[in-house]
Amino acid sequence: MAIARVTGLETRIAGAGRTDAGVHATGQVVSFQTTSRLSTSALQNALNAVLPEDVAVVSAMEAPPGFHARYSARSREYRYTIWNAPERPVVGRQYVYHWRSYLDAEAMDRAARVLVGRHDFAAFAASMASTQRAASTVRTLFRLHCWRDGQRLIIQAVADAFLPHMVRNLVGTLVPVGMHRATADDVKAILASRDRRRAGITVPARGLCLTRVVYD
Repeated sequence: MAIARVTGLETRIAGAGRTDAGVHATGQVVSFQTTSRLSTSALQNALNAVLPEDVAVVSAMEAPPGFHARYSARSREYRYTIWNAPERPVVGRQYVYHWRSYLDAEAMDRAARVLVGRHDFAAFAASMASTQRAASTVRTLFRLHCWRDGQRLIIQAVADAFLPHMVRNLVGTLVPVGMHRATADDVKAILASRDRRRAGITVPARGLCLTRVVYD
């Protein structure tokens, strides 16, 4: 562990969000306790010197007593990016999901609005088995917005917390709407059903990125 190498002390870390293998993060937050006398800036520089090339500490600061990266979070923001063009992407292909046929972002955005609010999102959990194991599948989705930026179609999701695979399943359910094979009413019915089998596919992890975590 990089922290132990730098401070010489073993410690337990807490992350703001757990991500599936292949998911990226530009806004992940990690908290830990240490008795090290290193300043936050010295700690940041030292950690970046020993971390692998695909991980970097962009900011370090002292937190108030009782702060926990996961349990103190008020909301989390994810973005899913679809490369929506006939030709496959080359540069940055590991950060997008390629979908060849044209997707109607406005139709997807209209359907996304019916999912905003506090609901039981069991239909969008990882699986029926995981739904049965979960203490609760109720979450508050503050924002679900779809828009186009050139050949990129972006889906932004902000919630108090997410179920495993929830964002990827939400996106997989909105894709048929973008193809005009489903409607906002269909999405509303899927939500009410609480049945994972009625929702869309689980889109690949590589298009998903944790972009922001909000605290008081």
